[in-house]
Amino acid sequence: MRFLLLFLCLVSLLGCSEQSSHSLSTKADAVVSDPVSHWPIAEPASLGLSEQQLLKIHADINDGQYGWIDSFLVIRNGRIAFERYYEHDYGEIYGEESRTPGPLVVQNFSGPYNYFNAFWHPYYKSSDLHSMQSVTKSIVSAVIGIAVGRGDFPDIDTPVLSFFDATQLLNIDDTKRAMTIRDLLTMSAGLEWDEGVPYSDPTNTFTIMARSPDWVQYTLDQPMASQPGTEFNYNSGASLILSQIFLQATGIDIEVYAEEHLFQPLGIERYEWKRTPTGIADTQEGLFLSARDLAKIAQLFLQNGQWNNREVVPQDWVIDSLKPAFPLDNDASAGYGYKWWSLAYDHDGGDYVAYLGKGFGGQRPIILPDFDMVIVVTGWNILPNRPFFSAAEVIERVLFAVE
Repeated sequence: MRFLLLFLCLVSLLGCSEQSSHSLSTKADAVVSDPVSHWPIAEPASLGLSEQQLLKIHADINDGQYGWIDSFLVIRNGRIAFERYYEHDYGEIYGEESRTPGPLVVQNFSGPYNYFNAFWHPYYKSSDLHSMQSVTKSIVSAVIGIAVGRGDFPDIDTPVLSFFDATQLLNIDDTKRAMTIRDLLTMSAGLEWDEGVPYSDPTNTFTIMARSPDWVQYTLDQPMASQPGTEFNYNSGASLILSQIFLQATGIDIEVYAEEHLFQPLGIERYEWKRTPTGIADTQEGLFLSARDLAKIAQLFLQNGQWNNREVVPQDWVIDSLKPAFPLDNDASAGYGYKWWSLAYDHDGGDYVAYLGKGFGGQRPIILPDFDMVIVVTGWNILPNRPFFSAAEVIERVLFAVE
């Protein structure tokens, strides 16, 4: 299945050569043709966008103003208006770090959790499949929504510990027993967890978890810091618990379910999904997709879960996913739903809300419903205090191109 792109290139009349799709798609000034993506392409002007303004963004990306950016796509009215890819030698850029023990070199130097290892990150084995990092969480939420809609997954107010043997866990009390699936989805599990410092900081709870043999066990063993469902606290381990619950509740690995019920309906035929040390699908950061296929996920949510006149994700789940369950105390303009972020912004005198995923390194699928627009940015800015293309600036600059 994952060699379908090469096969189509060989049999088509498009003149594709026998090179990987990544090598075809990393020329900074080239608009790429992908015969299996089914994305129509239109001139920016035909979609009410200034190509000149979009080219200015491209030039700034190319000049390194935003650090290491790998792709930049703008889609409006379901058509690709602008698409650029940027090639970087990550083996050279992060070569020293990849050989140096530290919080982002997890398990071993050659493994898939060495975030500086160019064999694994940001592209999977030199393909065009880019690490989604925590955008994986948003996609996992969509898969759970599909399973809920089909009656394959339990009510999200089911207690988490009903899927585990509590006698094998630490710090069990009534507060932990009250934690539900909904609390995992909304990052309000109540567990003691500090993921607010850089991932290069060894005190980050995620980096401590990543060195444990069982990531789900480590997360569930943490003491409770607050009543579940009462406050937002970003916790990647909570999303890993969902992987184990999905397997326990359905008897199906979430990757298998996602392929049948999400990827296939969208025509996503190539992906990779990393596994944790215990072998379950890494539902907090493990997915790799092409930029165009990431755009499909965002477009699906823009279309309220519909794709080709078929409901893929229940509309109610899309609404609940994007609707903020919690405003973020440190940013009154931002909110968090079922693993999707919201961001209030103003444009040309009007007040609007964007919805997006956020992935370590700069993965940003951005949905602008009021402008019928999807923007995708991928990158690999994984060290702190470096240039970065924030979602707010992406939105501001792209909307400046609206004519």
